Parts: sequence; structure tokens; C-alpha cells
Amino acid sequence: RRRRFAATVSEAGGVGTGSAQIRALGSSFYGKAALSNLGRTETQLRISQREEFYGRKLILADREEVEQEANNILKDADISDVAFLVVGDPFGATTHSDLILRATKLGISYRVIHNASIVNAVGCCGLQLYKFGETVSIVFWTDTWRPESFFDKVKKNRQNDMHTLCLLDIKVKEQSLENLIKGRKIYEPPRYMSVNQAAQQLLEIVQNQRTRGEDPAVTEETLCVGLARVGAEDQKIAAGTLQQMCTVDLGGPLHSLIITGGSMHPLEMEMLSLFSISETSSESQSIDGL
Repeated sequence: RRRRFAATVSEAGGVGTGSAQIRALGSSFYGKAALSNLGRTETQLRISQREEFYGRKLILADREEVEQEANNILKDADISDVAFLVVGDPFGATTHSDLILRATKLGISYRVIHNASIVNAVGCCGLQLYKFGETVSIVFWTDTWRPESFFDKVKKNRQNDMHTLCLLDIKVKEQSLENLIKGRKIYEPPRYMSVNQAAQQLLEIVQNQRTRGEDPAVTEETLCVGLARVGAEDQKIAAGTLQQMCTVDLGGPLHSLIITGGSMHPLEMEMLSLFSISETSSESQSIDGL
């Protein structure tokens, strides 16, 4: 008989944003599933923590496997339960919807276990979720590829007094151009974009737009919020100018950045004051003054 596929097909399961955010229903299924796949966006430390919690090894599924070899994840669901775990909520990526469609076409029943994702967990900084506009992604620049098109969405959000959540790039199981050309399965070390790197690229875009005579709608003094490891015990939040985001120390991954809208509710300002970067630094301004 066809068995169930979970976590995000057979059972599609979100494991939340922190190691403790695992619902009882989900952990029960993950522990007994014959095969548990974990989307490869986690740090090695958290992977170890999850394996310890579930009492089993997890098979890391990189982006290429999930997007191009999805049937491999589903192939054993006809003889046993299979779980596919994702960081955050299962429907945070369209790839996971594709897995469910594939499972349905194969006659595999599925169950989705929802959990917190960065999209709603960012409310921990005090900004009101309904005041967020379209989310953007910031990727690592290279010498030959420096995309700026996403910045139009940031500008539009600012013009509408909406905050912008910036999802920062993750490079896992990436190959160098040389190894790719030569067909060598040699991968570069994982890289996780920091708030510092994102802020530096944003400032360069701001300067580029000024050079072209455009109004960037964002300046060095625009109020931003940096977040790291949201949902974990060592979660860190810092509120300050975009310029300050270039040097703030938030520790290890995973990081996210928020560019605030033009006007803010008094409660938002009061909450952000709890996370203000250095109130004694001569370079910083009080949150009320931004």
C-alpha cells in the first residue's frame, strides 16, 4: 500500500527556527519515519542537535536534489513513511509545493506540519507584521554578477511606509567554476551571508543610484534591524542605521535584515529601543531620532 510522506511530502514538516521549536506531533512522526530528509540550509551544529533530538541520522537534501531529483525523496514512500524536514515552515519555498504535487500524482498521501518561519518570527523585534511589504532576497555578489533589481521592491515598500524583510544568501554545496567545468564533485565550504555583508552591498547600491541621479529612498541613516539565529537560545537583535549594520556583531548564522518603512507606530519605536545599538557611541543616534 502507499504509505504516508511527511514533513513536506509523505509528511512535510517544518522544524521551526530554533532547535526547541519542534511540535510533539511532528517529533513523533519524524522519530518513527523510515527515512527523514532535511533540507540543507542548516548549520552543522543545528543538524547535530536535531539528530540527537530525533535519535536518528538525517539525510541532507541539497537544493539540487530537492529541485531536480525530487522523486528520489519520494521513491521509498510506497513501502514506508518518509519525512522531509525544512527549516521554518514547509510552504516557505515553492520547491516544497512541487514535492506535494509529485506525491499526489504518485498516489502518496501526505500530511503537513506547520511551524514558525522567519517570515513571522521577525515580529520578535517589535515591528508589526501587517506593516511588512514584499520580502526580498539578497545574494552574494561576485566580480561579474552584482544584481540590484531587488532594490526596486525595497524602494516601493519604503514609499508605502512598509518594512522590508531581506532574506540573506546561503551557499551550501556550491562548486567553483573550475570544478564545475571539469565535472569534479568538489564543493566549496558553506557560506552564510551576514547582516554586515548585506548592509555593505545595500550601501553600494544606494551610492550607485545616487551616481545615476536616482533617489534611492534609502540612506546611510535609514533605520534597520539585524536579526541572528531567531528562535534559538542565543538569538540576537540589533536596531540601528544601515551604516551601523555594516559593523554590528551578531555572531554566527543564520542572519536576516529588516529595512524599516518611512513612518512607524510609537509601540514599534519603543520596542526597537530595547535593541538599539550603542546609545553611548558618538556615531549612533537614538532610535527616536531616526
